[in-house]
Amino acid sequence: MSSENGSTGGGAEGAPPEQLALIRESVRKAQVPRAKPRTWRGAALAEALPVARVLVDKGVLHLDRYFDYAVPAELDADAQPGVRVRVRFGAGRHRVRDGRREGGGLIGGFLVERLAESDYSGPLAALAQVVSPEPVLSEELLQLARAVADRYAGSLADVLQLAVPPRNARAEQRPSPAPLPPPGAPETGSWGRYEHGAAFVESLAAGGAPRAVWNALPGPDWSDELARAVVATLASGRGALVVLPDGRAVARVDAALTALLGEGRHAVLTADAGPEKRYREWLAVRRGSVRAVVGTRAAMFAPVRNLGLVAIWEDGDDSHSEQHAPQPHAREVLLLRAAQDKCGFLLGSWSCTVEAAQLVESGWARPLVAGREQVRAAAPLVRTVGDGDLARDEAARAARLPTLAWQAVREGLRHGPVLVQVPRRGYVPRMACANCRAPARCRHCSGPLQAQESGADVRCEWCGREDGAWHCPQCGGFRLRAQIVGARRTAEELGRAFPAVPVRTSGREHVLDTVPAAPALVVSTPGAEPVAEGGYAAALLLDGWAMLGRPDLRAGEDALRRWIGAAALVRPQGAGGTVVIVAEPTLRPVQALVRWDPVGHAVRELAERAELGFPPVSRMAAVSGAAETVAEFLRAVELPGDAQVLGPVPVPVTTAGRPRRAGEPPYGEHWERALIRVPPGSGAALASALKAAQAARMARGGTEAAVRVRIDPPDIG
Repeated sequence: MSSENGSTGGGAEGAPPEQLALIRESVRKAQVPRAKPRTWRGAALAEALPVARVLVDKGVLHLDRYFDYAVPAELDADAQPGVRVRVRFGAGRHRVRDGRREGGGLIGGFLVERLAESDYSGPLAALAQVVSPEPVLSEELLQLARAVADRYAGSLADVLQLAVPPRNARAEQRPSPAPLPPPGAPETGSWGRYEHGAAFVESLAAGGAPRAVWNALPGPDWSDELARAVVATLASGRGALVVLPDGRAVARVDAALTALLGEGRHAVLTADAGPEKRYREWLAVRRGSVRAVVGTRAAMFAPVRNLGLVAIWEDGDDSHSEQHAPQPHAREVLLLRAAQDKCGFLLGSWSCTVEAAQLVESGWARPLVAGREQVRAAAPLVRTVGDGDLARDEAARAARLPTLAWQAVREGLRHGPVLVQVPRRGYVPRMACANCRAPARCRHCSGPLQAQESGADVRCEWCGREDGAWHCPQCGGFRLRAQIVGARRTAEELGRAFPAVPVRTSGREHVLDTVPAAPALVVSTPGAEPVAEGGYAAALLLDGWAMLGRPDLRAGEDALRRWIGAAALVRPQGAGGTVVIVAEPTLRPVQALVRWDPVGHAVRELAERAELGFPPVSRMAAVSGAAETVAEFLRAVELPGDAQVLGPVPVPVTTAGRPRRAGEPPYGEHWERALIRVPPGSGAALASALKAAQAARMARGGTEAAVRVRIDPPDIG
């Protein structure tokens, strides 16, 4: 292997990179003529293009480059660009992957290209095995993965772990069906409700590449409208890719596409499908048998041929942000694909993120919005209950729901189901002292105390210990009150208030997909709301302060998105649909919901962030780790001249007993975090500098866990 590409060969196998560099330099000084590629065992090599350039499956930054290997004659036919291979990489080392231990220094990788010669004059290690002759890594996918790795300061191998699913031999052996001819251009359908909506679909059918941010009208028609955009793209002889936040949304678009196209014209890529089925569907896409893909986050890398449209629904949903390194966001990946493939782009949502507003303001995308008359005809009536109303409401002081909410529930139940959105799951997930309102904490681990059911002792959410003799360390009180009421407690209260009405719950433990049109109370956490046949007659949005009070830059945007997501399932105002939100009506997100103007809210948020220099107007990176390690990293990194370092500041300690979330420090460790901000145009330079500094630190023996680098973190406080 070539030492320039990080390879090892001959007696230098396993030597450190510095030693290999010295060996290579001494060879150059001696002006030894370049030798033919050969292996140290003298095996016969392929006659043509005997050198294979390989990307090894090691997701560490200082090894983020290609390695040269010799191609034995016996592997010549199968060792083609794009196939999976196994190579020797450091004798005696072991690597654990997918629960299996790989020994003998063999490691997986992808064959990137075949060459006539290597730039290394010594003997090359030979390819050990071609795992499968199936070429799974195309040139287009490799370019996309490299662009994503560069944008997020990550390694190419890590991105390909996300882009290429694990191999399933049985799926590879099954032939894919023959591709079907393009369908006819569809009717524009309900796209006519939007200004320029019909023109957008017609442009796709004619082979154009329009780019749009689509603010969908409330109601169930969004899945059919998205499916018609896909069909229009297929009619032009090109492929289409749609990324959705969860399996329920995938199922709705899948059903809409099947209704328009029939079976066999699109693939569904979700983690729930199982490894064999998912890989079989992925292979059908790669082989060109299927030109349309609908799926969740992992589908953003689907190898669709002749791509004509990439689309994403609800880009503000947390599930679009990948939790594995380098943690790319599906929206940004699809933007890269649209630029790389020069294809159409569609970002759709009932709400509107600040990033979507920026795409329109910059002129990169056109808005697809409906006129105000169409919005008023499709949206429900929204009424608010603020702090002043609660103070004057006798019923609200005695019970949890104000009078207006009770009236809306009673009236709604006469005509159909009523949706109740509660910010938190559980029974009473947060307790406080009834006297001084201090949060109730566990005496053993300081975790929050919560009630599991009526009459039971409180229990710690972190360590699970019950505490029947709690007393407040602040005032000595012994009585507890509910600080936050969860979905189960809300369902219990509503069940007592309306004993003749069935109460159903939908949340993390059990998510309902649909509910019938019969009168019922449906209590749901945000994002788990089921679709009601014919729409909900009314909806209650409770405890708005719980979502607005989060210490997060996106608190208002996320709260509005979750409220609109629930309210969009309610019947229009003309059909009696009513939404009651319990939140201060003067707040900007609440006003945007009342006016049903998420675009205006996003535009104002974007203007404020531009004034303050916050993302997405600026690019930002978070560097976190132990205090001395972060300080050393910041001293070593060569930041762009216009970079601004904010911090470092302490990160809250992760207490043992509570499940650790992504990005948090190990249990009990005291970390600090620094934010690095650059103006528009310097994002690529920032990512490159951080990646180079991290690679240099790891090459000196540092571990990746010691310093975490994340580009555009979503949780900026």
